[in-house]
Amino acid sequence: MTATASPSRAQRLKAIIGGSTGNLVEWYDWYAYSAFTLYFAPHFFPSEDRTAQLLSAAGIFAVGFLMRPIGAWLMGIYADSRGRKSGLTLSVSLMCAGSLLIALTPGYETIGVAAPLLLVLARLMQGLSIGGEYGASATYLSEMAGRDRRGFYSSFQYVTLIAGQLVAICVLLVLQSTLSEADLDAWGWRIPFAIGGALAIIVFWLRRGLAETHSYAAAKAAGAPKSSFVELVTKHPRETVTVMLLTAGGTIAFYAYSIYMQKFLVNTSGLSRESASEINAITLFLFMLLQPVAGALSDRIGRKPLMVGFGVLGVLGTYPIFTALSQTRDPWLAGLLVMAGLVIVTGYTSINAVVKAELFPAHIRALGVALPYALANTLFGGTAEFVALWFKQSGMEPAFYIYVTVMIAISLAVYVRMRDTRQHSLILED
Repeated sequence: MTATASPSRAQRLKAIIGGSTGNLVEWYDWYAYSAFTLYFAPHFFPSEDRTAQLLSAAGIFAVGFLMRPIGAWLMGIYADSRGRKSGLTLSVSLMCAGSLLIALTPGYETIGVAAPLLLVLARLMQGLSIGGEYGASATYLSEMAGRDRRGFYSSFQYVTLIAGQLVAICVLLVLQSTLSEADLDAWGWRIPFAIGGALAIIVFWLRRGLAETHSYAAAKAAGAPKSSFVELVTKHPRETVTVMLLTAGGTIAFYAYSIYMQKFLVNTSGLSRESASEINAITLFLFMLLQPVAGALSDRIGRKPLMVGFGVLGVLGTYPIFTALSQTRDPWLAGLLVMAGLVIVTGYTSINAVVKAELFPAHIRALGVALPYALANTLFGGTAEFVALWFKQSGMEPAFYIYVTVMIAISLAVYVRMRDTRQHSLILED
């Protein structure tokens, strides 16, 4: 592909399928940690208190997020300088290494404190990978999509993100149905991490064959400035802050209703681990199907109405939904309540990637999308489980519902004030 020739429809479709497949495997590896926390936590953190074990595991989940800004910074610059395809290939290599390390690390009883330390190392590697993956994949999908269907095609960034989480949950359900509880607790939890490592190797070769985007090629041909942190904060400070603030409420809401929800249904609602896993799987599948529908809608009516809708409904509905979930013991009602929360969150998840990409010029787009997003995720998304469990352990669980509501309200203020990126997209100017 030359710097002056736009990709054909077939090239776009092939690139989006290829990029999305790799994104799915990356996020499967990332979410497998959360899906199997209930099983592997006792091996790394010996304690008689289940909440204390989950709190320790959630702490390491949050530690992984500390590497996301570093990964976003380093690999965002790498993807802007060497190409989106190169950034995607590097990120999946790091994810593979982290998954295999978790699969092979002995437990605390065998190697003592080295076990949780190796778990931390694995999550740091995966955090570095995911930090770069989001910016590279969001930028890649947005740039490969046509102007009139950019919202629809870029929504597959979250389709595959959710699909990765869903596959992790499905692997859990299969293992729960084929292995005894004792076997799953003893060694079965290692299987999903081994699967993730193997799939990542396959994706490494898949991504090597992807086409580069026209936007990247055009920026390189035009001799655009080099991507750097200094360039980002001095030339694009408003956009950088906007991405952080619009992400804050969306990411904590997403993690509250998806990642943390499995633990909440067991630890607070009192449902069985199997019921919680089934609810999580079904609601996530429906949530995944909503993403391209909402993305296509944004191509018609704009991005801003969807984000404002998420903000308003999130502020009004978060506390009542979590309160009702904490009081129900009916799996069907719990599933409907979780689904209601995820429908609300769709207003953010379906279009957040394209909104961020449309704010920045091509020469710094991967870094501009990745770094402020990663910073917001580290502060709010990655700590969501830890904060929720801390409030629960302190006997103040409803304070978490208020915390989520306040963060959504902050993002809502940004949505109301910002311009609709569909009408003011910098991708159109590449």
